[in-house]
Amino acid sequence: MESLNKEIAPATVYPEKVLQFGTGVLLRGLPDYFIEKANRQGIFGGSILVVKSTASGGTDPFIDQDNRYTVHINGLDKGQEVSETLVVSAISRVVSAQRDWAEVLEAATNPALQIVISNTTEVGIVLDEQDNLSAEPPQTFPGKLTAFLYRRYQAFEGDATKGLVILPTELIDRNGQRLKDIVLQLARLNGLPSDFVEWVTTFNTFCNTLVDRIVPGKLPQAQRLRAEADLGYRDSLAIMAEPFRLWAIETADERVKAILSFAVVDPGVVLAPDITKFKELKLRLLNGTHTFSCALAMLGGWSTVKEAMQDELFSRFVTNLMTLEIIPSLSAVAIGEVEARAFADSVVDRFGNPFLDHQWKSISLNYTAKMEMRNVATIQRYVQVKLETPTYMALGFAAYLLLMRDAQLDDPNAGEIKQAWKQSDINAVVDAALGQSAVWKTDLRTYEAFARSVKQQLAHLLENGVQDTIKSTVEA
Repeated sequence: MESLNKEIAPATVYPEKVLQFGTGVLLRGLPDYFIEKANRQGIFGGSILVVKSTASGGTDPFIDQDNRYTVHINGLDKGQEVSETLVVSAISRVVSAQRDWAEVLEAATNPALQIVISNTTEVGIVLDEQDNLSAEPPQTFPGKLTAFLYRRYQAFEGDATKGLVILPTELIDRNGQRLKDIVLQLARLNGLPSDFVEWVTTFNTFCNTLVDRIVPGKLPQAQRLRAEADLGYRDSLAIMAEPFRLWAIETADERVKAILSFAVVDPGVVLAPDITKFKELKLRLLNGTHTFSCALAMLGGWSTVKEAMQDELFSRFVTNLMTLEIIPSLSAVAIGEVEARAFADSVVDRFGNPFLDHQWKSISLNYTAKMEMRNVATIQRYVQVKLETPTYMALGFAAYLLLMRDAQLDDPNAGEIKQAWKQSDINAVVDAALGQSAVWKTDLRTYEAFARSVKQQLAHLLENGVQDTIKSTVEA
């Protein structure tokens, strides 16, 4: 069996329009995937220069495969099983920031370059005031980017047309604005000219973005062997991705839209003047549903999300939680029912994906902080909009309290909830837990009907168990 680079015909050579910091699976399964699709349709006509920004590992696997790899798309779409493959050939070369920094800086002089993409993890976009931009390379990703932009500014003498569109995909709020602020701070701390600061500010566009796609990485061994037999080649860089994909990019600039021409080839790329609603849909319907459901699933003995979704009652709980309670709450932030229902349908597909082994234990990491960030506002909005108690949310919250009593979870806030369990009875336990204002950033006892419902659901869980409590809720 041949390796991929011998089996697949040579790719079309395009100018390097994109500089990408990071070789991770999210970048390869989302931005690079979209650019590949656009190139195939003759729309974008650009390749990607990838900078490996970490010291670990090397670039040899990319060199061995002529920078190509296969994306295996496996999962559910509108309830139907999907299994597709796409060979991505959009990467022109992969260089190491540690070994090839001069080569990276040389790319700054490329007049065809238009876009910078990054995914350096959530801790990558940080300010290090000691970062030396003259180092080869600078220590941090913002330092590397600042040095790269300064080299470009020098090469083109501040040409207004040579500014770049910068698209960080790190999962932090307002990631583009945050990165821009740090770049400007580093420029000033390193004594770079004010004209350069003005050039960055005026002619380079830092877009806030949101990415959403589960890309687990390498295929499980059995699936990999089947894929090799079916495709007739080996691919050491092959990755798996779910069918759902979203890359929301915040811009209203027509110049930026023209540069990001790849966006037109896939509905998963969204260019919008405000991406807040996409953040809300993901946070409340995907992440929030995970958090409301997690404790119920773990108490019910299910290890993975797909396993729990195979249970009819649990699947109905998840669907009803979203459609009956979370979706109505989104009207408080001007998200329409039709759009929210479409996203909720995709969540059901994603939860039930038979190709993913998403562990509830991993979802429970930092459980209390997730409950506060993802769900407290949802509870408040539902009460505000509907003027009644969200029963499914109350059950999810009651299950969370019960799980926190006994489970040993990786949760730095577990102590406050465990302390509540030292009260004399269930009512007192719930009041003590809901009254943890430092945890919830509000006193949840003020939502009296919700507090009563949590008490009732917790008592039902203790007396009758998970299955009976879910049944009584979904059949009420």
